[in-house]
Amino acid sequence: MAMDDDHRMDVENALLGPYQKDSKTFSSLKNKPFWLVQTALRVDKRVYYLLALFTVLSLFYIGSRSSPIILFVFIVCTGSLAYAVYLASWVLAKDEGPPEMSEISDAIRDGAEGFFRTQYGSISRMAGVLAFVIFGIYMFRKSTPEQDAAGLEKSTLAFITVLSFLLGALCSGIAGYIGMWVSVRANVRVSSAARRSAREALLVAVRAGGFSALIVIGMTVMGVAVLFASFYVFLGVDTVNNMKMTELPLLLVGYGFGASFVALFAQLGGGIYTKAADVGADLVGKVEQGIPEDDARNPAVIADLVGDNVGDCAARGADLFESIAAEIISAMILGGTMAKRCKLEDPSGFILFPLVVHSFDLVVSAIGIASIKGTRDPSSKSILEDPMIILQKGYSVTLFLAVLAFGGSTRWLLYTEQAPSAWFHFALCGLVGIITAYAFVWISQYYTDYKYDPVRQVALASTTGHGTNVIAGVGLGLESTAMPVLVISVSVVITYWLGKTSGLQDSRGMPTGGLFGTAVATMGMLSTAGYVLTMDMFGPIADNAGGIVEMSQQPQNVREITDLLDAVGNTTKATTKGFAIGSAALASFLLFSAYMDEVSSFSGVPFTTVDIAIPEVFVGGLLGSMLIYLFSAWACAAVGRTAQEVVSEVRRQFAERPGIMTYQEKPDYARCVSIVAAASLREMIKPGALAVISPIAIGILFRLVGQATNQPLLGAKAVAGMLMFATVSGILMALFLNTAGGAWDNAKKYIESGAYGGKGSDAHKAAVTGDTVGDPFKDTAGPSLHVLIKMLATITLVMAPLFLDN
Repeated sequence: MAMDDDHRMDVENALLGPYQKDSKTFSSLKNKPFWLVQTALRVDKRVYYLLALFTVLSLFYIGSRSSPIILFVFIVCTGSLAYAVYLASWVLAKDEGPPEMSEISDAIRDGAEGFFRTQYGSISRMAGVLAFVIFGIYMFRKSTPEQDAAGLEKSTLAFITVLSFLLGALCSGIAGYIGMWVSVRANVRVSSAARRSAREALLVAVRAGGFSALIVIGMTVMGVAVLFASFYVFLGVDTVNNMKMTELPLLLVGYGFGASFVALFAQLGGGIYTKAADVGADLVGKVEQGIPEDDARNPAVIADLVGDNVGDCAARGADLFESIAAEIISAMILGGTMAKRCKLEDPSGFILFPLVVHSFDLVVSAIGIASIKGTRDPSSKSILEDPMIILQKGYSVTLFLAVLAFGGSTRWLLYTEQAPSAWFHFALCGLVGIITAYAFVWISQYYTDYKYDPVRQVALASTTGHGTNVIAGVGLGLESTAMPVLVISVSVVITYWLGKTSGLQDSRGMPTGGLFGTAVATMGMLSTAGYVLTMDMFGPIADNAGGIVEMSQQPQNVREITDLLDAVGNTTKATTKGFAIGSAALASFLLFSAYMDEVSSFSGVPFTTVDIAIPEVFVGGLLGSMLIYLFSAWACAAVGRTAQEVVSEVRRQFAERPGIMTYQEKPDYARCVSIVAAASLREMIKPGALAVISPIAIGILFRLVGQATNQPLLGAKAVAGMLMFATVSGILMALFLNTAGGAWDNAKKYIESGAYGGKGSDAHKAAVTGDTVGDPFKDTAGPSLHVLIKMLATITLVMAPLFLDN
């Protein structure tokens, strides 16, 4: 909008006035702290110090009673949590900038925390109901021969499983809250830092993301280790007439299911929220009214900024928590099974290896975060090098240290006299996993960063219209599935072969390390998860910072800094989603193998192959593939329906309050926040219920068919077919959705940087259309899918006895 200087100053004063002079602008968004929080704040700090000391001493005592390895894990996790607290204190010590920034930040924080409280209240009620169902099932389920021999009663197993499920759900919820808590407090500090130095703004965003990442991974490792050690001591494992350590990991499956359950609904609800608000704000604000992104005149802008926190930060924290928990538990199960088959004298190294790997992940990621430092000249107003290069340097440091730590861990824990060279084979498996992770990050960056040709081709297609933009984005998304699948395929084959030739043999002299080699590769891929999550959290924090700068009308040079960080954040979010899909693919393969091992344990019948020539098994596979497409359709449709409500509301406000466009009237931000919050909570139920109910229904249905047709284990076989097909379909669909959505987003950013006419051009309008199409792809359906395929595996692990004949 062209204007002379006097008129522009009047407009800016009219805009800044509500933020500086009228504290009621966002008052309807404010929420009183939850009563439990209010109570906690009134408790003397010394009480918390004593509780923390008592907790640490208790953990160390339990660890010393179970295994020196567990004690080592506790020590590392405690140290990493202390470093995370240091990062948080460093970030929170930064100023929040002028009052207009604080007002906007407070509104975002109140909206995010209000939605989080309501969303997780709904999730907790569903988890409580499911816990009662699990308890009832386990009271009447079959037990493994080893559990019967150890004298474990069904009530004890039911209690253990429900406790694990609830603890996993609770920790996943806390992980999500931590991700959101730091982002809603760091965003305004990044905005304020951008007024002084681009490098300082980058550093604040990175350290805020690092705090969240270290807390989430530390909680994941600590949670599994505490459960393992507690059950070890409580059940008298490895004592006379009691359970053996090799059987203990099966008791942890409830933890993974609880984490998956919460992560799925968190991702669905948060994804629907953030993308419905984003689509509604873009379609009316940018396309119809021609106002900039994050303009304070847009009634949906606060809902959009809130969505970045509940969709990208809270949901991603729960998501990665679930990914690592599932990978650790499945690898522990496979390690225990292999140790039992090989009759190893001390199986603890193979079982506890995943915990040690992720303990070192905390250490190397912390070093990688610390390697990113500020400039010597604090007055520097520009970033001397590309922020992506700075982040990649930190990732390179983390990768190098991860290779060294992984090699040392394999020599320490996986060396055995029965196969002296096995540890080296497994170290190579880990190296393949680390290379796979790097390849996924690079491939995702290639297809989603506008520095490279694929995204520029989508931007070029925008010059000929909206339709050609959409066609180009769909084509790019479909093409982008090829290279990741090739990488996964090569990784699985190589690591399986390395494990099989490790020298470990079962009692019949048959090689038995293949699956564990693949498990080790998955651990290698996730051995830098802490730094990867840091880069992921960087994205929404930078995005929010840009919104705050835009709404508070900061100088252009400040907005240029936050725009640059935001563009880099879009790429880091896309690359970390690719990383998450790759790890989900390998972890799902492990969970599938763990499921087959569990069925063998319960049935007493070897279950090593899935024959899709059996019609019922093939049908189970088809149903699994259908589940992926139906789930994706419902997730995208949910965003569309909610976005329609936002569009109608924004249009209504512009029509009924023409003074909004001239800054004479204030938009009703709270109305849009309320609409999106209510709709996202409502819409997340149907696809989430589909994911939970489907595998149980398929298993029970085909179990009954098997009983009627005299086909033993048919229910378990049909579920195995479902898992196999759903995993393959889910990986491909997630790759397509995430990459296409990321490419559309950055094609828009590329045009906004000045290409093909820049902001406001016809090409830009077409790119905005593509971006809105891609929003539910990359931030709702896509991220939910890699949670879904792991949740399908964890729920079948928990419910496996239901699929077996009595």
